[in-house]
Amino acid sequence: MKVLLVCSSGGHFKGLQQLHHFWKNHERIWVTFHTATTEAALTGEKVYWAYSPTNRNLPNLLRNMLLAFKVINETRPQLILSTGAGVAVPFLIVGKLFGSQTVFVESVTRIKTLSLSAKLVLPFLNVLYVQWPQLQARYPQAELITPQESL
Repeated sequence: MKVLLVCSSGGHFKGLQQLHHFWKNHERIWVTFHTATTEAALTGEKVYWAYSPTNRNLPNLLRNMLLAFKVINETRPQLILSTGAGVAVPFLIVGKLFGSQTVFVESVTRIKTLSLSAKLVLPFLNVLYVQWPQLQARYPQAELITPQESL
């Protein structure tokens, strides 16, 4: 299976790395921000560098939307997996339009309400994973996992 892994750098990137047991045996493509950390960690991986910052930055949202069309059209992933951030929004929307399965793992720090990025992509997701029962109670379509569980 070809998996597109989309996240910002920092905590979302670290969260997606922690899911390596799920994606390590699949062909994968990364979309994240270009930092010294991501460059070093992704040596040897296929990577597309997204435009940053994404918070309250309409030009970069549009650039990332165009990048999403390019990347998804070129790579045709069967699955798009994201741990969040604004960069995920265009890729999950475009991916759904192209027929990819879309999965969003909400941050463990989100206990009572979804992040803005999760709220924006909710209609385009095949699966939303949350890590707290309080959040699942508020969003019953979500599947509950604990941080120790695998996908």
